[in-house]
Amino acid sequence: MTLHLSRRLRHRAPARFAVRGAGLVAFLLLAGTAPPVDGQQAAGDGFTLERIHGSADFATKSVSATWLPDGGGWAIAEAEADGTSELWRVDAASGERTRLIAASELVPAGADRPLEIDDFGFSADGRRVLLFANAQQVWRARTKGEYWLFDLESRTLTPTSRSEGWQMFAKLSPDGRMVAFVRDHDLFVTDLETGEERRLTTSGSENVINGTTDWVYEEELGLRDAFRWSPDGSRIAYWQLDQSEIRPFYLIDETSLYPELISVRYPKAGTPNSKVRVGSLEIESGETTWFDLGPEEDLYVARMEWAASSAEVAIQRLNRHQNRLDVLLGDARTGETRLLFSETDDAWVDVDDDLTWIAGGARFLWSSERDGWRHLYLYDRAGRLLRQLTAGEWEVTSLDGVDESSGRVFFTAAFDGPLTRSLLAVRLEGGEPTVLAGGRGSYSATYSPDFRHAIASYSTIETPPRWTLRRVEADGLSELRPLEENEAVRARLDSIGLAAPEFLELQAADGTPLNAYIIKPPDFDPNRRYGLLVYVYGGPGSQTVADRWGGYRYVWHQYLARRGVLVASVDNRGTGARGRDFKKQTYLRLGQLETADQLAVIRQLGELSYVDASRIGIWGWSYGGYMALMVTLQSKGAVAAGVSVAPVSHWKLYDTIYTERYMRTPRENPVGYERGAPLSYAADLASPLLIVHGTGDDNVHAQNTVLMVQALEEADKQFRLRLYPSKRHGISGPGIRVNLFGMITGFLLERLGPAGAAETAVGPGG
Repeated sequence: MTLHLSRRLRHRAPARFAVRGAGLVAFLLLAGTAPPVDGQQAAGDGFTLERIHGSADFATKSVSATWLPDGGGWAIAEAEADGTSELWRVDAASGERTRLIAASELVPAGADRPLEIDDFGFSADGRRVLLFANAQQVWRARTKGEYWLFDLESRTLTPTSRSEGWQMFAKLSPDGRMVAFVRDHDLFVTDLETGEERRLTTSGSENVINGTTDWVYEEELGLRDAFRWSPDGSRIAYWQLDQSEIRPFYLIDETSLYPELISVRYPKAGTPNSKVRVGSLEIESGETTWFDLGPEEDLYVARMEWAASSAEVAIQRLNRHQNRLDVLLGDARTGETRLLFSETDDAWVDVDDDLTWIAGGARFLWSSERDGWRHLYLYDRAGRLLRQLTAGEWEVTSLDGVDESSGRVFFTAAFDGPLTRSLLAVRLEGGEPTVLAGGRGSYSATYSPDFRHAIASYSTIETPPRWTLRRVEADGLSELRPLEENEAVRARLDSIGLAAPEFLELQAADGTPLNAYIIKPPDFDPNRRYGLLVYVYGGPGSQTVADRWGGYRYVWHQYLARRGVLVASVDNRGTGARGRDFKKQTYLRLGQLETADQLAVIRQLGELSYVDASRIGIWGWSYGGYMALMVTLQSKGAVAAGVSVAPVSHWKLYDTIYTERYMRTPRENPVGYERGAPLSYAADLASPLLIVHGTGDDNVHAQNTVLMVQALEEADKQFRLRLYPSKRHGISGPGIRVNLFGMITGFLLERLGPAGAAETAVGPGG
């Protein structure tokens, strides 16, 4: 079994809460300024923006556990106050903690302090730990750093490489004799017995990438780590991407004396992608055999894994339109491939990680929307469908594991409706699924390798996650003990006395029922008329309306409600967990149905007896920023305040994989691109509008906002603009979130709040 590093590490606050001190000065341009909101509430209850966005007071903790290979317990890495790290083992049966690796054992030869561990994973036999330390940021992820091997028996710490340069995605071979990693776009391997390091590929360059991926594969297909050990450790299968034809997009860092150009290979809709191929590299000879991916060159390799065999690789070949996904089996020695089956759709085919081999590679599991809802299917190795394992008008949302000893498949699903997430199991021979944990709220679980235990989380829209250890039974998950209850956050929320959100149903522009929620203040008076803010995301397959904890954004929405502004959110047509037809009806017309639906629900919310229809606003970020912009521009003044953060202003400006999945290319769908572009409606602006963007955004480029500004100015429209120098898509950093949400809050309260609401919260800074 190949070692993969754990995805979660410590009990620590999300980065967005790690903010201290004063932030960089941002610029507010055009049409005046909104009053900033002070960190203190007039009522003096301490429920402040500073606490929400500038501290960890409302940051929940998760159980960042890595199950041990034998399933008898799990390991956690804990950071000490001095920045050092230690690894601990927690026994599943007793809960007893044992130190696995002390900080004093993590001091490399010649160093004066221990390694600070960012991630870790175990060898298949559990005797060694691969440690990832000194991680460096690569765009949105900390994927570059140093790897070290700690032997739990000899208590020795050994570097996986003694050469200069950062390493990426190091993995032990299944037999534990070697470790492979990527450096400077090439694959390397180190023999752990001799310490000899070999470079396996030599073509790595600015243009050619071996073993990792380019920007768009990482962002839209979720692929960073792009190589896999064969089960016997004799070969490595890997992606190679040639991005020569992708034009660079230049970001400009203007915070230095002379602005710096930052080049990003970013393929915009309709332009060339990287050329991709997959190879099988023999470790002993260093020779690569390339798989036959067919005559079509303009394609994606969306997934690739060894097919429970060291002789064959399973390759998921996705055409450029992304409406046909072919599952191939490739011979690792010859490169010859054969088609197992194809998944097709009139719109697009979603890519996931559900292909799971069982029965020693004789069978595999697959998920598909072919009957209108995402469900699980069982195939044999020849590509013949054996049976559909789950069925019904509900969605499987994740495949969590297969326990072959009991013949059960464990999965998560929206079984009790799209607002919920339940834990279920179904037998491999078929039959009705067993609900292990369900009902109201949202569950998730990580099962032990032997499927005797599970670490489960549960939350609702108003309660933070509660993490527990559970025993896996035939008919459920019995709780053994709590692991993390987020008691401090719960206590702080209870002390404030917030009102639980209410779920309701509204109608789309065509009458389709839509799920919604509304947040009211604790002292809600049905005889008053309140301003209301609509929070929107609305992109394909997404959900904002769900019975699960919403984090800092939810707490901020409650903050607004305390100041007399109701907050609502509605999942328009095209969103998730309601079946294939509901989700894919926006195909080739992104933004059109969604905008019509949001305008329709704004009208319906305005008809409620306690809502002032003249004080309804909308806000969103990313796709939500795009939606807020579309709705505000087309509202004919019905929106009293629109806040658009990091919006797309025309889909021709966004990347190939995401945009073309839903819109095809600008040449193929010119009408859809124009009707779905905020730029097309600049002259229609009749509402107060605030646009926010980070100038270092490598995802939705600030170019989108620049062109929107140009269109609005040419149409003689007044609006507000806030730029955050060199900030990326998340707009974060010391003090930045307090500054950002202080500015947004002031803008909203000025237009949606009761008389004097903004003034009572105004103070220096924000």
